[in-house]
Amino acid sequence: MNVLVYLIPASLILGGLGLLGFLFTMRSNQYDDPDGNAERILSGEYDDAPKE
Repeated sequence: MNVLVYLIPASLILGGLGLLGFLFTMRSNQYDDPDGNAERILSGEYDDAPKE
């Protein structure tokens, strides 16, 4: 039971760091690509095929 005294704060701190990292990436617009998906679905090129 004494180990919970260390594990609970450690998990809260790591979860908070993960949340801060996610919020930082959201604020820096790293997930914004509104035209990329629309153009990619109409493209005839496939990403999984090797380039010649």
